[in-house]
Amino acid sequence: MYKIAIAEDNIFALNALKEKLSVYDDISIIHAANNGAELLELLDNNNDINLIFMDIEMPVLNGIETTQKIKQQYTDIKIVMITIYDDDEYIFNAIKAGADSYILKETKAEKIYETIIDTLNGGSVMSPSIALKALKLLKSTTYSIPKKDIERITLSERETEILEQLSNGFTNKRIAQNLTISPFTVKRHIENIYQKLQAHNRIGMLEKARKNRLI
Repeated sequence: MYKIAIAEDNIFALNALKEKLSVYDDISIIHAANNGAELLELLDNNNDINLIFMDIEMPVLNGIETTQKIKQQYTDIKIVMITIYDDDEYIFNAIKAGADSYILKETKAEKIYETIIDTLNGGSVMSPSIALKALKLLKSTTYSIPKKDIERITLSERETEILEQLSNGFTNKRIAQNLTISPFTVKRHIENIYQKLQAHNRIGMLEKARKNRLI
């Protein structure tokens, strides 16, 4: 059973998301909050949650600030930003805050369900328009870092191969097929890369990899 929390101040959007998730028997909505502050209070009482759907624009405490707080306190909980915004600034701030995935509210039920599964398996899902903007943000970022200031991060040959596959936007399943290894092995290597790069999500991992000239 996947235990879900939702932070959404718009009652119509909240009910629409609940309705989309209701068709899946393995999903249980544990918390539904109107803002970030309310969600944090609910988590204080019960943090046995796998994943949170987080709106960005909310009163009292917005989704970006709430994501930062949750990632600091509950490191195992995955966060999917679900919003009407595909603005560059929102995407960048969500990534910096530690959001694992970023999709639009118009996303269909089956894609939302796939997002839950992929995100919990270590993936980073983005709606197509958001993915394009995120990649442009990464490509447009230039780094001028003195060699002595670059962190000493060493990846194995296999980890480097997987990192390069990730930079091309391939899913875990596709990477497994390309490298003739199991999806489980891919997942374990990605977890090791996350740990070595001290990254919270796939976009952040790729950004840090480029910063440290690993790809």
